[in-house]
Amino acid sequence: MNLFVILITYTSSLDEINEILPTHREYLKKHYERGILLASGPRKPKVGGIIIGKFQSKDDALEFVSKDPYNLAKIASYEILEFNAVLHSSILDDFLG
Repeated sequence: MNLFVILITYTSSLDEINEILPTHREYLKKHYERGILLASGPRKPKVGGIIIGKFQSKDDALEFVSKDPYNLAKIASYEILEFNAVLHSSILDDFLG
C-alpha cells in the first residue's frame, strides 16, 4: 500500500462546512477503525483540511473521497497526492505494514 495525502479545499462557507463537520468526522472515524487513516485535521488558516492515509491504489483513494460527506454535499474539492514512504519513523512500521 502507498500513502496518500488528500488536500481538501472548502468551496462553501464555514457555516455550511461546520454543519456537515460531525458527519464528516464520523465518516473518517470509520476509516480510522479500519486502519486506513493515519491523521486528519483542518488546515491553518481554515480553508480546508488534510487527510493522510494508506490505500491500495489511487482509485481506492478516489472512491474514499467520493463518499466523504463534504463531497456528497458539494462543499469541498480534493487533491490526491500519492507517495512511497521510502524513509519513515519506526512508529509508522505497524501502520505501513
